Amino acid sequence: MRQRDMTEGSVFKTISIFALPMLLGNLLQQMYNVVDTWVVGNYISSDALAGVGSAYTLMVFLTSILLGLCMGSGVVFSLCFGQKNEKKLKESVGTAFLLIAAAAVLLTVILLLALDNILVWINIPQEILTLTREYLFIVFLGIPAVFAYNFFASYLKALGNSAVPLIFLGVSTAVNITLDLLFVAAFRWGTRGAAGATIFAQYISGIGVCAYVLKKDPVMRSAFGHMKLSGKGLKEIAGYSVFTCLQQSVMNLGILMVQGLVNSFGTTIMAAFAAAVKIDSFAYMPAQEYGNAFSTFIAQNMGAGKKERVVNGIKCAALTSITYCAIASFILWF
Repeated sequence: MRQRDMTEGSVFKTISIFALPMLLGNLLQQMYNVVDTWVVGNYISSDALAGVGSAYTLMVFLTSILLGLCMGSGVVFSLCFGQKNEKKLKESVGTAFLLIAAAAVLLTVILLLALDNILVWINIPQEILTLTREYLFIVFLGIPAVFAYNFFASYLKALGNSAVPLIFLGVSTAVNITLDLLFVAAFRWGTRGAAGATIFAQYISGIGVCAYVLKKDPVMRSAFGHMKLSGKGLKEIAGYSVFTCLQQSVMNLGILMVQGLVNSFGTTIMAAFAAAVKIDSFAYMPAQEYGNAFSTFIAQNMGAGKKERVVNGIKCAALTSITYCAIASFILWF
């Protein structure tokens, strides 16, 4: 269990080195649907491409909900780590796991029951309705795996370890690409094959990082052995998680609502919009992940009581993010 104490050393270097594996990990996560899109577009049909493209926007929104909840709990973990308060860290881990696991199960059940209504809400055209439904029904079954990966990855990142989650994502991405080609190109299972490859890969990353943390980290093992809910702990976890959930999901909700309008113009416009959303996601990703790394930096230093370092971190992160966004916007516009 390699940990990184972010309360010492150069501010810019500390945040940037920590953010790099997170950025690469996010790129690999994005690759799940990008690979599905590429394989579906080349080996099935343009209609299937439009259906999977629409599903991508919905899945990004749903994933951002769980990611936001896990990030919020990660802030609490970082504060405890900065304070060197192992007892509170154990209690927070147990409380957060129970809370977010319940949210993931509830979300999965609601999505499966409301799938037909969701398809109507986002205006999926009749000619691709069956393809999109088949794909989403299977992908929704992977939501518990998305929760497992993001929860344990958030724990590792809270302790300054952003490299291990990247390794598990790399393995699962390779599995996803291989199974996509096998299920869709070779076996001709259509969109169901693409969805099956995706959730199989997601469960590999989720179960893998869970097993790793439980084996390597005594704090996590102890937390799972004495898991219980407390009103105070629940309030603290929920207080952070709700706001990070809103922060992560509100923009994606806006894109999803635009997607519903775009879908009314037919499959050609849907496919074009799906491609544009992916370009936008990749362009925004470095700023997003730098911000996530900055959150861990701030939480650890607040926990350690290093207020001057917090102020320096804010200045550094703001300057770095603004510079990147200005350069990226300029290049993409041209």
